[in-house]
Amino acid sequence: MAEFKEISPNASAGEKLGNWFNNRFPTFGEQMRYHVTEYYAPKNFNFWYFFGSLALLVLVIQIVTGIFLVMNYKPDAGLAFASVEYIMRDVPWGWLVRYMHSTGASAFFVVVYLHMYKGLIYGSYRKPRELVWIFGCAIFLTLMAEAFMGYLLPWGQMSYWGAQVIVNLFSAIPFIGPDLALLIRGDYVVSDATLNRFFSFHVIAVPLVLLGLVVAHLLALHDVGSNNPDGVEIKGPNAPRDANGKPLDGIPFHPYYTVHDLVGVTVFLMVFSAVIFFAPEAGGYFLEYNNFIPADPLKTPPHIAPVWYFTPYYSMLRAITSEMAAVLALIVLAAAFFSTRRLAGFLKPVVWVVAVAVAIMLGLLPTLAAWLHLPLGGLFKTLSFLNGIDAKFWGVLVMGGAVIILFFLPWLDASPVRSIRYRPSWNKWVYGVFVVNFVVLAYLGTQPPSPVGERISQLGTLFYFGFFLLMPWWSRLGEFKPVPERITFAAH
Repeated sequence: MAEFKEISPNASAGEKLGNWFNNRFPTFGEQMRYHVTEYYAPKNFNFWYFFGSLALLVLVIQIVTGIFLVMNYKPDAGLAFASVEYIMRDVPWGWLVRYMHSTGASAFFVVVYLHMYKGLIYGSYRKPRELVWIFGCAIFLTLMAEAFMGYLLPWGQMSYWGAQVIVNLFSAIPFIGPDLALLIRGDYVVSDATLNRFFSFHVIAVPLVLLGLVVAHLLALHDVGSNNPDGVEIKGPNAPRDANGKPLDGIPFHPYYTVHDLVGVTVFLMVFSAVIFFAPEAGGYFLEYNNFIPADPLKTPPHIAPVWYFTPYYSMLRAITSEMAAVLALIVLAAAFFSTRRLAGFLKPVVWVVAVAVAIMLGLLPTLAAWLHLPLGGLFKTLSFLNGIDAKFWGVLVMGGAVIILFFLPWLDASPVRSIRYRPSWNKWVYGVFVVNFVVLAYLGTQPPSPVGERISQLGTLFYFGFFLLMPWWSRLGEFKPVPERITFAAH
């Protein structure tokens, strides 16, 4: 049993209360010192480092507003839409809570996308922070699941048909697809059973996983220390320290960065409030106009598209046609040709067998036959059973791969330096084009299909994956600037 610490009888009432609490719960004080008051962060954080704390703020907003919404929401296919209308019209301040939650969903993805981009340009995924990045990507994936399941709950036209389309994509998976889609829906169509399943996952299961991953992300970050715009370690074995062992290039997170982050919080809340009070639908991007119409299983909307934060991946899904699959097959064969030149002898046939099998499954043979106006012979017809895997499956695979590839980023980047500050200047253009490409894909995902949009989406998909898959090559090119031994900092 720990000894109680005495305090002066002349101490204030607040100090006496704090001493009483710490004597009975010393672990809390130790963890507060380790993670807040005595956690040393680099002193050159810039505005990019606002978005981590803003993501935590939005998470709290979503949990609190979600609790109040659940008090009046009815997870029943016959009552769900009416219960949302009841919240909006009859519950005191219900409209504000609902708009805070719907705007918060989009705000969550805005700050998370910007937070991930900060990690991308400053190399925050590099050693020793690989696990921090992996936890962050897992948070992103869980957040997508949470948003998708919550999107069905208003039971509007776009919610209903969007869920119908997305769940049907799982049926494209060979062998297990139809059964998997049936398991997710709980019925042969999106129905009351689907609504109840999504409600339980959205309110209980997924938030618990999300909170656990957030805690793991923060604990892993504080164990290895925060990165900074220079990419210089402030707690490494050779980092300068004072007589007490504190890093000279670091400052306590509290009070310096707690006050510093208040600037970002203030600006964010101003923008957040402006959207809530003046444009909660954001022109149909945050809340689609079709979602103000009750779900009708007998009437399909003219154009079905997911919410804006899913549209880049939806655009990649639609980009995979049979022709695009054949192009990907040729890329796989070309990659096999160049990679096997450096492999050991016994690995070459293995790679080639896998590459040819993938090319056949991607539909290379029938597509080439169609292009060359050649009839399929007996051998090709025998192999054509592999082409039963249609383009939709490869679209689903590409859509999922666009997220999964982020997990491997720490091992794809071969640059000798972390931060973009000390990389060749043309790297900034590469990252800039990547952002523009991502935004264009997001926009195309909101639009009805068109021949021009399809071609642009295909080029954008190739660039997206090329950015990551070719990173081991292009990230080493060019002349790198010397990295300083200590972080650069100008007081402001």
